[in-house]
Amino acid sequence: MDEREILTRFKAGLLEREQAVWLLAERREAPGPGAGPSAPGPPASGPAAPVLLPLPGGAHEPIKLWYCSNDELDHALAATLARHWLDDEEQETASRFLFEQDRRQYLVAHALVRRVLALESGLPEAEAVIWRSERGRPFLQRPSVGLPRGGQELDFNLSHAEGHNLLGVVRSHRIGVDVERVDRGEQGLDAIIETFARDERDWVARAAPGRPRDCRTLRLWTLKEAYAKARGLGLGLPFDSFSFTLHEERGVLAFRPPESEGELPWRFVELEPERGVLAAVALLADTGVPSALQLHRGFPWSREAPELLELPEPVAGR
Repeated sequence: MDEREILTRFKAGLLEREQAVWLLAERREAPGPGAGPSAPGPPASGPAAPVLLPLPGGAHEPIKLWYCSNDELDHALAATLARHWLDDEEQETASRFLFEQDRRQYLVAHALVRRVLALESGLPEAEAVIWRSERGRPFLQRPSVGLPRGGQELDFNLSHAEGHNLLGVVRSHRIGVDVERVDRGEQGLDAIIETFARDERDWVARAAPGRPRDCRTLRLWTLKEAYAKARGLGLGLPFDSFSFTLHEERGVLAFRPPESEGELPWRFVELEPERGVLAAVALLADTGVPSALQLHRGFPWSREAPELLELPEPVAGR
């Protein structure tokens, strides 16, 4: 990335201040042709800067998703894994849940994160250090010697809802994911709809009440959540400050980003990993980022053959 791109991404919220400062310093201090080694990477205390770094052989690994329901992991086993894998802060968080089903959801989701990070990074489950930015986004802290299993960078994002877990992993830039159940019982969606942009609210209102309208609402909601999480802003980004135009069945036709974001292309994926469960993925569409996506199902005890999906074309940001 050149200095202009670094500044653009910082303003768009795609880089933390520490990352941007380090990248700019590296560019300005980089030796000329024939000079010695380049400057060292960012400090291990911060997240790895989302720079496109090729894996061995010059290839980039596919983007990977893991979809796992709570039923894939026995309750007692989930508690045992969590006791050995989760750090002190995660253990403390798990202990504060009042209801057992909420505690079980947390344990399965975070055991899934630890297991996948071990498979992808080579770091043992209990040794991976996960920290959060000021806005609460989790990052894998990269060891000073790099990741044992291929590549230098790794970003992940987790979503869980009512017994369903979705985890995304990418080797460069950032990824955002979200998963929701269509059947939400007594949880109404009217309050969610009110957070949308006007054109989105009109599109939702044109659907018949009941499941058709709920599906439209949750398609928009999962996409907005995934995008906000990819940018690291979460609920700090007003959901009426950007909007999607969707295909009637599935797929993003157009995307209007917030005014604060430059003209960056994005890829958005809509999935229904099982009937009644909607999911969305947001990825910055840059050169070198692969156009293939692997969907793994179940708790990853091994590397079973995943479902291969082709990513849609990037959607222009204006």
